[in-house]
Amino acid sequence: MRCFRSMRAAIFVFLGLLPALAAAESYEPFAKLLQDHLIEKTLPGNGLVTAFDYQAALEDPQTTTRLTAQRNALANFDPSSLDGREESIAFWINAYNFFMLDQILTQRPDGELVGSVWDYGGRINPFVDSVFDRKNFTIGGRQYSLNEIEKDILLGDDYQARGWKDARVHFAVNCASVGCPPLRRQVYTANNVEPLLTENTRRAFNTDRHLKVEGDTVHVTELFKWYEQDFTEAAGTRFDYIRRWATPEIARQISDSATLEFIDYDWSLNRPDNFPNVEF
Repeated sequence: MRCFRSMRAAIFVFLGLLPALAAAESYEPFAKLLQDHLIEKTLPGNGLVTAFDYQAALEDPQTTTRLTAQRNALANFDPSSLDGREESIAFWINAYNFFMLDQILTQRPDGELVGSVWDYGGRINPFVDSVFDRKNFTIGGRQYSLNEIEKDILLGDDYQARGWKDARVHFAVNCASVGCPPLRRQVYTANNVEPLLTENTRRAFNTDRHLKVEGDTVHVTELFKWYEQDFTEAAGTRFDYIRRWATPEIARQISDSATLEFIDYDWSLNRPDNFPNVEF
C-alpha cells in the first residue's frame, strides 16, 4: 500500500496535479536518482568522497521521468508550509543539490556533459551568467538562482535573525565539482539534517581534499577563504571553527599560531573518472 501511494504521488506530481507535498515527500524522485547513481567511498580515517555517475543516469530510462517529476514537485511546493528550522534547512539544501544536478543532466552543450560548471558561463565567459546566478529554478511559482538559495536563504539575514544560519551548510550544498564537499546518497530531512551536517563537516575535515595538516601548516578548502565571515561568525576564528567540528585528533594538531593555506579548488565535474587515486 505504501509503495502504491508513493507511485500515485509521483504520477500526480509528474502531471502537475498535486499542488503541494509534505517537505519530506517532495524529494522522492531526487532520492531515487541519488540511490541509483551516487557513489560514496569511505577513505582511511573515515574521510569521504562521492561521485555521481552521470553517464549511467543518462542511460537510465527512468532519469527523465524522475527529473520532470522532481521539477514539478518543487514548482508546486509552497515554501511557507515548511515547519521550523530543521525542515527548512533540509528542504533548501535538497533544492540546491537537485537543481545543480538537474542542470548538468539536462543542459548538455552539443549533447555532451560539461567538464566543469564554469563551462556554462561566468569565469570562462563573463558575458553569460554562471550556473550559480541563473534564475532558472522554480519553487512555488517563483524563480530562484542557486546563489539565492545558498547565500540569501540558507546563509542569509533572515535565517541569521532566526538563529538558523549554520556554516555547516557549506559542507552539505554540492556544486557538482571534485573540490566540493560530498553529495550524499540520501536526501536531507527534518530528522536527519542535524546529524548529517555534523557528519559531513567532520568527515570533510578527515579528507585531504578539504583539510590536511603538515607541520604547523593547515591546508584547508578554499571555502574557508570565500566564506570566512560565516565561519568566524560561528566560532570566532577559522581555526576555532575547525577545532569545534573536527575529530579530537585533528583538533589537537591545530594551534592558534599555525599557518593557514588554501587547497586549490578542483572545479572538474564530480564524475567518477575525475577523482585521481580513488577507486569507486
